Amino acid sequence: MALLDGKVAVVTGAGAGIGRAYVRALAREGAAVVVNDFAREAAEDAVAEIVGQGGRAVANVADVGALEGGASLLSSALEAFGRVDILVNNAGILRDASLVKMEEAQWDAVMHVHLKGLYSATRPIFGWMKDNGGGVIVNTTSTAGIRGNFGQSNYGAAKCGVIGFTNSLAIEGRKYGIRLWNIGPAAATALTAHMPEEYQRRFQIDRVAPTLLYMVSHLSGDQTGKTLLAGGGWVGEVRFEVHDGYEPSDDFTAEELARAVADGKVLFPDRDAKWVTAYGPSGKREG
Repeated sequence: MALLDGKVAVVTGAGAGIGRAYVRALAREGAAVVVNDFAREAAEDAVAEIVGQGGRAVANVADVGALEGGASLLSSALEAFGRVDILVNNAGILRDASLVKMEEAQWDAVMHVHLKGLYSATRPIFGWMKDNGGGVIVNTTSTAGIRGNFGQSNYGAAKCGVIGFTNSLAIEGRKYGIRLWNIGPAAATALTAHMPEEYQRRFQIDRVAPTLLYMVSHLSGDQTGKTLLAGGGWVGEVRFEVHDGYEPSDDFTAEELARAVADGKVLFPDRDAKWVTAYGPSGKREG
């Protein structure tokens, strides 16, 4: 018996790149798949590949940033397969520029896909899951939203927003059996074509899908509200932590705070260690 026999998954931005790797992996594990992509030819080609290998899949070419596009994802799943158990919000674009060179259209385009698309796609499917026994939703974040990246203030803002969305929805979904994850994939795709050749070799696209399969299957138990980064031969959890801090005096001043900072009571110490602890498939722990 395959890992996801009887399950139905919806994946946005799945006609090419890492989304396509996801739907291949989901289908291999027995899931029926709704392949969403704004490019019709790419979506239909992915469906043909899955069906040709004995899987079940249908195409959806809606704009996930529009409310009607998000609603159509649920409709496609119900019409073709009668249910939906898994949603992977993977669709994304880049419109990179330093802030003073970034036009409003570049900002709005990224927010339309990454945040409005997150809302539009998730709301109807979350509602269906709420009324029908639960499910798993995986949203896509990025290191650009966690530690930042030059020229990606729009993308970084959106991807950090994804984490806030997921954390809040994990609380809402807990009593309905709806689990939420963030995945931060590191993979060589069209969006990373500008990266060095060494990156393209190391971050092979198929090395992220096993993490996704873990998230959406029974293997991850009842875990929810967590963020995993995956790619290049490692997987690691990202968590935001609060410093122990200190209790100010009754006549608290900025100078007092400066002294507390200097004494190491407020801010985390600067260090050169890696910013994420990772687990390599070889068993070696890094960071």
